[in-house]
Amino acid sequence: MRRLKILPWREMLLVAVLVNSIVIGQELFLYWGFTQSPTIRSILTFLNDSLLVRLIPFAVPVGMGALAVYLLEYWRQQFLLNRTNLWILTLCVFLGPCLRLMLSGPVCTGILITPLIGVTIGVFWKGRPYWR
Repeated sequence: MRRLKILPWREMLLVAVLVNSIVIGQELFLYWGFTQSPTIRSILTFLNDSLLVRLIPFAVPVGMGALAVYLLEYWRQQFLLNRTNLWILTLCVFLGPCLRLMLSGPVCTGILITPLIGVTIGVFWKGRPYWR
């Protein structure tokens, strides 16, 4: 229990809030662009009609995880990242999609597995040098 208390929870939560805010901002920008710009609307309609739309629910969490590690490297260079900190970062980043899905209505656990796997892959793919 003592080891859990000394982990850098504050920094991890701040990075997770920043990453989730960036993603929400991008989603709001795409929504605004879809309603206001015929060019963005045609691009998003084309993507929605293609097979790439099946990759988006997995690719976004992977990008969120990788972005979180990148921001943590850039922002907090004084403490070392290790495997335990990467797991804590995964948990913190995953709270954003988890909360968004739970606020949208009843959620089955199967819907939560894809973002969890995506965030884990993104964090550990970008954090590969810190596994030791």
